[in-house]
Amino acid sequence: MVVLDLQIARALAAMKADPARRWTVAQLAKIAGMSRAAFARRFKRSMRAPPLRWLTEHRLKIARTRLVETELALAAVAQEIGYVSEFAFAKTFKRMFGVAPGNFRRMARHASSPFRAAA
Repeated sequence: MVVLDLQIARALAAMKADPARRWTVAQLAKIAGMSRAAFARRFKRSMRAPPLRWLTEHRLKIARTRLVETELALAAVAQEIGYVSEFAFAKTFKRMFGVAPGNFRRMARHASSPFRAAA
């Protein structure tokens, strides 16, 4: 998705540069140079998701790639993307992708798995 809104693009760049940071909407709004409410509305309109949901989805996409491309333990992947506990990471990952991260990793490693293309 191409972001034409430069203020929103600044906030996106910050989240992409440091996905593990405990971002708040207020911090992101400040980076964008906007009020919290105006930022939240414009971000949702531009990105089709509220800022923190977009961040969660971005983090989990990073995790999905890390699970396939590395041998990092699940706890290490969770920490890398900003989760304090492996349990919270696994619960959120399963809610988004429909499978626990350990199972995802095993399935993705099989060459015939449809998950390999998704990673």
